[in-house]
Amino acid sequence: MYIVIMGGGRVGLSLANRLIKHGYDVTILESDEDLCNQASEELDAMVICGNGTDTKTLEEANIEEADVFVASTGNDESNLLSCILVKEYSDGKIIARVSNPDHEEAFKKVGIDKVISPERTAAGFLEKIISRPNVADLMAFGAGNAEILDMTIKNPKVFGKKVSEFSPTKDYIIISKNKPNHELEIPQPDDILSNGDKISILVKRNAFQKAEKKFMGAGGLFG
Repeated sequence: MYIVIMGGGRVGLSLANRLIKHGYDVTILESDEDLCNQASEELDAMVICGNGTDTKTLEEANIEEADVFVASTGNDESNLLSCILVKEYSDGKIIARVSNPDHEEAFKKVGIDKVISPERTAAGFLEKIISRPNVADLMAFGAGNAEILDMTIKNPKVFGKKVSEFSPTKDYIIISKNKPNHELEIPQPDDILSNGDKISILVKRNAFQKAEKKFMGAGGLFG
């Protein structure tokens, strides 16, 4: 997967580090020369010293090949403009960091795939959106040792099986279930799991891989 990140500051640099560790191909766009030099020293990635709102910079980054574009700077106007330009070049997913909550609606109106509000701009959250696109939402519990993951059942090995065959375990428990266009249910032990069911799982942080592979099969990030 090829990911272009605009912004080589704290958030962009940390996000790039996380994604590189996952084995993704990352390019950083940064207009500040000092930040460019820092990124070049710290990252095993292409770093382009240029403005992400400049079409020449985007073309240099081969933006048309990008699977994901992340506008991670602290400047909402620059982030918005870059996202609009990228939409003209790429069919990939576009994610934007928004510092002022009042600007969120403007981003949504131009069709940005994911708008990240101030309280959720941590690089770790952005990384999860990119690396686990099938996980609809994540909510940390306690000291961050467990999270709620919302996912869609895609593993044929689960189809037609009872909830009790998979949950609870020492690593995770299914806490809700619903079929497409149906109300949310509290799962009972004898309830049957089917293709396309939406489930919410409370899972220990070190068991993400196990849970994703169990219910999503090879389609998960780690499958």
